[in-house]
Amino acid sequence: MGSALTTIGLPVALGIIMLGLGLSLRVGDFTRIAKHPRAVFIALVCQLLILPALCFGLVLAFDLSPVLAVGMMMLAASPGGTTANLYSHLFRGDVALNISLTALNSVIAVFTLPLITNLAIAYFMPGGDTLGLQLSKTIEVFAIVLLPVAIGMFVRWQWPSFADTMDKPVRVASVVILIVVIAGAIVSNLDMLLENLGQLALITVLFCLLSLSVGFFVPRLFRVGRTQAIASSFEIGIHNATLAIVIAQTVLGNTELSLPAAVYGVLMFFVALAFGFGLRAAYRRADAHEDAAHSDAASDAAQPTGGAGRA
Repeated sequence: MGSALTTIGLPVALGIIMLGLGLSLRVGDFTRIAKHPRAVFIALVCQLLILPALCFGLVLAFDLSPVLAVGMMMLAASPGGTTANLYSHLFRGDVALNISLTALNSVIAVFTLPLITNLAIAYFMPGGDTLGLQLSKTIEVFAIVLLPVAIGMFVRWQWPSFADTMDKPVRVASVVILIVVIAGAIVSNLDMLLENLGQLALITVLFCLLSLSVGFFVPRLFRVGRTQAIASSFEIGIHNATLAIVIAQTVLGNTELSLPAAVYGVLMFFVALAFGFGLRAAYRRADAHEDAAHSDAASDAAQPTGGAGRA
């Protein structure tokens, strides 16, 4: 479980992917988001308030052991993972919003992750250890997300035609890298996954689905645009499981505490993919019905009235 893939390989691979995402971004993407802060505010409320409450309810409903319960709460308090940017990119979400949310969540998580984890330890494991502020881990998340994106944006600024030419190849390469990462994560965590599948698989899948759904439908209820809601969904639904694993093992020194994040870190790839394709299919049908309705309305408007026909 503490393999090089999860602790080193995965962040490096995602950093390479983020470089490609930066090629598709302009500074104007961020200034546009600053003019529409509602989507950011709603996403942060979902991430910081709704998700921990939902996770707490799931933990109580599944009656997990105290250590696994704390591990689930730590996962809920973790910021969005860099993989969220890739999924948003693949499913046509507002990637600039994803990157802004990742940056904001990473800063806020310096305070909220220890707070929520400490509260969970106090509730489920009275007298247990507390979690210190992991500023170095936040800096690591910033480096993985922002540095390669900044390089990609610089390339687009200097050589825009090259960035446009590379857009499609980078999208294809992103899918290939994603498949490799998923396969590697399964292989490296296979024994752990099989051993804890019965106890943790269902709750982590449900938590992922709830996170994705909250991240999409709550913003839509407040009339946030579709692409921003997609970005919010993946940002909220895909947590930084690697960060939770590293904190559990290195800061608290408890391997069992990292099991929920490890199981979630494997299964979330499939859940998020299924959710993304489900959204795409639903909106294709909705768009098709809307186009058909517009076509029928235009046809009716073009047809002469009964009186005009007799004349």
